[in-house]
Amino acid sequence: MKLIVIAQNKLNALKQAAFNCVKKQEGQNTIEYIIMLGVVVGIALAVGMLVKNMMPEVFESVKAKIIGGVNQD
Repeated sequence: MKLIVIAQNKLNALKQAAFNCVKKQEGQNTIEYIIMLGVVVGIALAVGMLVKNMMPEVFESVKAKIIGGVNQD
């Protein structure tokens, strides 16, 4: 019986140590959020510039297909 109690006490101590270890870890701080925001904004700007450069070609292609479709009738 004593062996079971000792094992339970050791298991409880191990659980408590694990919980304390998890509690000590801090979450993301403000600097990490600012860096993530900067990366996301940078990617959005890069994609925006690429789309802006491609849009005239896309509109011309759509316009040509529409005009071609109308002229076929």
